[in-house]
Amino acid sequence: MSDPKPDVPVDPTALDHTPAPAPTGPSTATTLVAEALGTFLLVIGVIGTALFAANFGASPEGTSLGVGFLGVSFAVGLAVMAGAYAFGPISGGHFNPAVTLGLAAAGRFPWSGVLGYIVAQVIGGVVATSALVLIGLFGPDGWLGAKQDAGFASNGYGPASPGGFGLGAAIVVEVLFTAIFVTVILGVTHRTRGNAGLAGLVIGLTLTLIHLATIPIDNTSVNPARSIATAIYGGGEALAQLWVFIVFPLLGGVIAGLVYRALFDGQRKA
Repeated sequence: MSDPKPDVPVDPTALDHTPAPAPTGPSTATTLVAEALGTFLLVIGVIGTALFAANFGASPEGTSLGVGFLGVSFAVGLAVMAGAYAFGPISGGHFNPAVTLGLAAAGRFPWSGVLGYIVAQVIGGVVATSALVLIGLFGPDGWLGAKQDAGFASNGYGPASPGGFGLGAAIVVEVLFTAIFVTVILGVTHRTRGNAGLAGLVIGLTLTLIHLATIPIDNTSVNPARSIATAIYGGGEALAQLWVFIVFPLLGGVIAGLVYRALFDGQRKA
């Protein structure tokens, strides 16, 4: 007769054949916070550069110390890159109501989530410009008032355009260049043809290019959250013209989403 086997502790999980729960993504609250933070980073980067550094002045030797349009263009591109890699994995990295609407129109984002994202983006942008106002309160005498009187880096046309371009030019710019921007995003983030590793870099450089081309025309919006955030402190004419920089970037984003979906995401017929 063989010796009895010693008692072996039984792992209760070994007898449990219930499938492990599927990993869940970030909560809705987490994604909205990420969108707000990413938009905050974008707005504080580009508007901070425009207000503090674009026309800083000259050295005693007469060399300009300001970064100008070129610096502002690179600031927005760098801010978007940083936000895309920091917060993109959490929320998708829209940071722009026109992008959110464009992705929804392309079938890449649920329509049920659009309103929450847009609210978060607007809040993030307004907090950013509010932080810049707070800094300005401790600046040189008259600095903040002068920046607000000049529009606080808001978008504009006619007298508010850096180059004196009219309403028609602003409409074309915002529809066309927002559509280009959203099309690039849809292409570089495509589930089979895109390149997730380079997406942030490509998107940031595209936004830099757009600003290089269009800052002289209307100070470049292509992002209603950015436009709202500056107009509330630019006041007067900036608020009166704000509708253009809400309506037409959104229109450009939707057009890009619908066209991209029809041309590149349609089902191939047998």
